[in-house]
Amino acid sequence: MQPEPIRDIAHLGHVEILTAKFAESAKFFIDVMGMTQSGEKGDSVYLRGWDDYERYSLKLTAAKTSGMGHAAFRTRSLQALERRAAALKGSGFDVGWSDGDLGHGKTFVCKDPDGHVIELYYDTEWYQAPPDQKPALKNQAQRYPARGCNVRRIDHFNGLAVDIKANREFFENYLGFMLTEQIVLDDGSEAGMWMTATNKSYDFAYTRDHTATPGRLHHVTFALDSREDVLRAADIFCSSRPGRTSTPSSRPSSLRAGRQPRRSRLRRRAAGAGAGLETDPLNRSRAQEGPGLGLADHQVVPHPRHAAGAGRGGLVTRP
Repeated sequence: MQPEPIRDIAHLGHVEILTAKFAESAKFFIDVMGMTQSGEKGDSVYLRGWDDYERYSLKLTAAKTSGMGHAAFRTRSLQALERRAAALKGSGFDVGWSDGDLGHGKTFVCKDPDGHVIELYYDTEWYQAPPDQKPALKNQAQRYPARGCNVRRIDHFNGLAVDIKANREFFENYLGFMLTEQIVLDDGSEAGMWMTATNKSYDFAYTRDHTATPGRLHHVTFALDSREDVLRAADIFCSSRPGRTSTPSSRPSSLRAGRQPRRSRLRRRAAGAGAGLETDPLNRSRAQEGPGLGLADHQVVPHPRHAAGAGRGGLVTRP
């Protein structure tokens, strides 16, 4: 009999990227990627896509080298957070509780078998746009910035790992992620995994690190509105001259990749609707909406924060 599925993780919340070129990297994300700074604390700035409902989706931190500081997932409830913490305690992967960070409350910290730091939280700050960034539609978190690539929201990240199987079992057994695709080599060893907690094809992926170095980051992907926006972003990236590559993809969307000044890889993909929580409903009353907007407008404007639910893809094994 299969174990009862764990449905405690809601979605990827944010990723912390470390950079040795802090000022240049911040300028890259704001001017080229089109993100908005929503906070600053210590050696970090907090950045967001225009449709991220939380305060930020990227934490950029000054460091001596580049890499991933941590990846953070929001749980479906406070009770779900407590359940995941209880499951992890004594496992050898747990680090413990922290008071949280800018924009979110208490956090349980753990490490996967490869040493990537994973944070789990529930209490979060919904982004409140200042007057000059306030959108006309209530189902948008922020006015369209019309700057750079105009990334809409965070989509996923790709980590590198030494032992893919051990990491897959960790995320399945302790956090409840589902495997949607993997790479299995002819010798039976696992070389890649794509995992989800939502109705997306995947929230993150790990692929085998050919250098056998644990805990590294390959790329972070941000969603755009359409395929045409992805192509336009490629042109913008060429003009910014940090280096760009076009990448064919087996995923059902167009991808373009490039590198920002501290050399971590960034990708942009065409967006679907974003993942949210059923306990975070949108009130569609007319109050506080822009002038000239009515029911006809809502019939053609998709709700970008649909609840994470059924309809998940099946397992695909690639020999």
